[in-house]
Amino acid sequence: MDAVAPHHAAPSPVGFAAALGYWFKLGFISFGGPAGQIAMMHQELVERRRWISERRFLHALNYCMLLPGPEAIQLAIYIGWLMHRMRGGIAAGVLFFLPSFFLLVALSYIYMAFHSVPLVAGILYGIKPAVTAIVLFAAWRIGARALRNAALWTLAAVAFVAIFVFDAPFPAIVLAAGIVGYVGGQVAPDKFKTGGGHGAADKDFGPALIDDATPTPAHARFTRRGCATLVAAGVALWLAALGLLAVAYGWRGELTQMGWFFTKAALLTFGGAYAVLPYVYQGGVETYGWLTGLQMIDGLALGETTPGPLIMVVTFVGFVGGWTKQLFGGDALFLAGLAGAAVATFFTFLPSFLFILVGGPLVEATHGDIKFTAPLTGITAAVVGVIINLAVFFAWHVLWPQGTTQAPFAGRFEAFSALLVVGATAALFRFKVGIIPLIGGCAIAGAVVKLLMA
Repeated sequence: MDAVAPHHAAPSPVGFAAALGYWFKLGFISFGGPAGQIAMMHQELVERRRWISERRFLHALNYCMLLPGPEAIQLAIYIGWLMHRMRGGIAAGVLFFLPSFFLLVALSYIYMAFHSVPLVAGILYGIKPAVTAIVLFAAWRIGARALRNAALWTLAAVAFVAIFVFDAPFPAIVLAAGIVGYVGGQVAPDKFKTGGGHGAADKDFGPALIDDATPTPAHARFTRRGCATLVAAGVALWLAALGLLAVAYGWRGELTQMGWFFTKAALLTFGGAYAVLPYVYQGGVETYGWLTGLQMIDGLALGETTPGPLIMVVTFVGFVGGWTKQLFGGDALFLAGLAGAAVATFFTFLPSFLFILVGGPLVEATHGDIKFTAPLTGITAAVVGVIINLAVFFAWHVLWPQGTTQAPFAGRFEAFSALLVVGATAALFRFKVGIIPLIGGCAIAGAVVKLLMA
């Protein structure tokens, strides 16, 4: 049991090794998506250990909410950096996703090597309807928070029509929504003031190591030279990694294209992992052919069952892409999958580290509210429409697995899958069942049905 300071006493300084222990633990228990992960950090770091005050915690979170990328891991990087300089931020971020990376590589290998085994096939058969319900629930959860007026509802509807009817690319939707949000913030600020905020801190858990009035440490103060140095180092690291892949495999090589594609994906993840899934689908399935639509659903299910940020589904996409394309020949499929998973993960998370290490000093320069949230409000509203499209897409593949674009309702209708979708949706909305129990129950149901059919 970790020592906790008395409520009215300031906690003792926390060494780097002690912080490493917490970040390592967090990487193994961070289930529940970004909301659950942020809640875990708040309970542990604000309420229990009091490493950081409520107001400073929310100030950092508001900044992370404005960024593309997974806000939970960015918040961990921010707090780690604030406490122990750059090494603290890097350690917090890496340890946040590293356990999930190894777990997903192992699960991806089992999936690719043994997915035709009846038991495994049955488990996946049951999980797919659960994922459909989970994505629909995510759209409702984000929409309930973000769509506060008719203007934002309209923006969400337009985004849905754009991607569902006209197959508009996700980056174009994000860009257009951001412009609409910016203009709307100037013309009708009351309609676009809900994005990215988490309210003012109104609770006191006692003195904190980094308290409301604690001066910004020297390493976290903004300087033009320091900012320019970090930007140059980050861009150089990215160019070096992508350049090495291009030299080794050519610009059109699969690993090089993965690096380039997942860099773009990392810069478009406004609204969380669910928001970027349509873009990952468009690229991974339609453009590059790294995996199929059904495999994408399976990958999301595996991502839901492991700790860490849900955006770790890119690890699965990279692994399956490397395996499918047989990057190193038919006798080295696991190594090909591992290389694809590593490239996808590295290029997805690198921008998150740079955003915090470069932007953190600017945020620490003022402890007031973060401004310019109107573009984020517009993007978040559009994201709701995009996620609904994703739920429709998943439902189509689950209920008509033989359907094609030319014949969308071809083949047999999966009545049992439809029942599972309805049941899983009711479990989430009506009975507040957790993600892991839901997936576990549907997996068991699917396995039983498939084994009986066999």
